[in-house]
Amino acid sequence: MKKINLGRVNKKTKIQRAFWNVCCLLFFRLFPTQVFWWWRWILLRLFGAKISYMAYVYSSVKIWAPWNLKMEKGSCLGPDVICYNQANVIVEENVCVSQYSYLCTAGHNVNEINNAKTSLIVGDIIIRRKAWVGTRSFIGLGVEIGEGAVVGASASVYKDVEPWTIVGGNPAKFIKKREIKDE
Repeated sequence: MKKINLGRVNKKTKIQRAFWNVCCLLFFRLFPTQVFWWWRWILLRLFGAKISYMAYVYSSVKIWAPWNLKMEKGSCLGPDVICYNQANVIVEENVCVSQYSYLCTAGHNVNEINNAKTSLIVGDIIIRRKAWVGTRSFIGLGVEIGEGAVVGASASVYKDVEPWTIVGGNPAKFIKKREIKDE
């Protein structure tokens, strides 16, 4: 079982977020995706993202905390992806996160419903190399998507996905093993 940490949003994080939100509005989202991909790469790195020069982030992507984002070469966050990364989101090599997907690293301890502030829990999301997250998918806190796995469109993933498998539905269930053709 993965360790889920108690989340805390301190003053420093709030200040960083405020500055990021202003910069994102003025300098990230306004520039067309096809022409200014390099500008978003620079801006994300300035805010602490560990992002490969060959990673691709659309201008409509919403990133909660760039300093908690790591993207390797050939990876892509598609149009209108929401990356709610109060914990780390690690997107390995040649991963596609399709449009309108939601990567959510935070939630609440349902046993502490009296205080939403102290019941926050966070867990890293890791998407291993050659995986594909289909359109409108939800990936929950603490989930690892295995190498070469495919998450079907509109799937809701709350548990780890085994390598080279295809899952779908809500909650996501195993559909079949992924057949690999020689490259």
